Amino acid sequence: MKFSRNARITAVLLVISLAIKGYSMEAGRVESGYSTQLFPFFARFLRQVFGNVPVSIGDLIYASFVVWFIFLLFKLSFILAQTQPTRFFATRAKIYIYNFIISLFTVYIVFNLFWGINYNRKGIEGQLGLPALQYSQAELREMNCLLLSKVNESKAAWTASKKAYPSTSKLFIGVEQAFEKVAAEHPFLKYTNASLKQSLWGWFGNYAGFNGYYNPFTGEAQVNTNVPKFLQPFTACHEVAHQLGYAKEMEANFVGYLAAAASEDPLFNYSVYLELFTYANRNLFTTDSVSARLIRNELSAVVKKDLQEWRSFNNKHRSFVEPAVRWGYGIFLRNNEQPQGVLSYDEVTGFLIAYHKKFQTL
Repeated sequence: MKFSRNARITAVLLVISLAIKGYSMEAGRVESGYSTQLFPFFARFLRQVFGNVPVSIGDLIYASFVVWFIFLLFKLSFILAQTQPTRFFATRAKIYIYNFIISLFTVYIVFNLFWGINYNRKGIEGQLGLPALQYSQAELREMNCLLLSKVNESKAAWTASKKAYPSTSKLFIGVEQAFEKVAAEHPFLKYTNASLKQSLWGWFGNYAGFNGYYNPFTGEAQVNTNVPKFLQPFTACHEVAHQLGYAKEMEANFVGYLAAAASEDPLFNYSVYLELFTYANRNLFTTDSVSARLIRNELSAVVKKDLQEWRSFNNKHRSFVEPAVRWGYGIFLRNNEQPQGVLSYDEVTGFLIAYHKKFQTL
């Protein structure tokens, strides 16, 4: 039996996809091979290529894809209108189905080879030798209290500094300095060839509910600079963590914490402790709402004012888009070793408690 060219291409891509899946099934193999050997070299190469370009190439690629997809829809509609159904389904439908399947396999392969295999690594938990991430109710309350103190203290320090919020360029320099500081203690967090960009689609992010994102195809990290200024330092550190190969959201949160907490800039400290407090307090609220409310009420007045600004910003941009994006992204996360979906971000609390147990610091 003679197979068509498209059938042969599909078969080859299927074999490659299965090989990637098989390789990814062993976390130790991924950690010692791809995540710590191949990926760091390749990621630095991508950042070196795109880092000095002033605009986000990844954002332009995404825009081009949207335009291309709309064009295909119009083209398909035109063909349906101009062609007899029997002839169309006998000729054109087969080609479109093959092209669609080939496109899916190609995106899967490129995504995983460029970055996605990192979802299956052992990660920061193994690198730091953290104890079990499970925690008791008492430990969760203790972490809430610790973070409460850190939030209030760092906000007071930022207020006392009487500094203005940094420009985007200075913010990104601060991120590099934060990772330089943390890399002195943890060399595997060394960040070179920075490629931090201001998102071209921040206006959409306001309604879709994202503060930043990583483009695995170009190695760029994008930050939505429209969100409240006090959120941006931690967001930027979180996206750099993705650049360093920490794909899971709770791990990126934790690596972002290590960097932002190591920074000498009180704004970075405040940014990370405020966001981590919201995660930990939300975790506590699900099992002990009374304690969660009591602890939250102890936030200083100026911190509560920032939280109100955060809520007002979200309420102003509330739309049907965010639930749809959260639903789709939740499916993506669950299919990439994060069964909690978008709630995976909250799981950083377990990392914090384990880290505090081992190192007695926060």
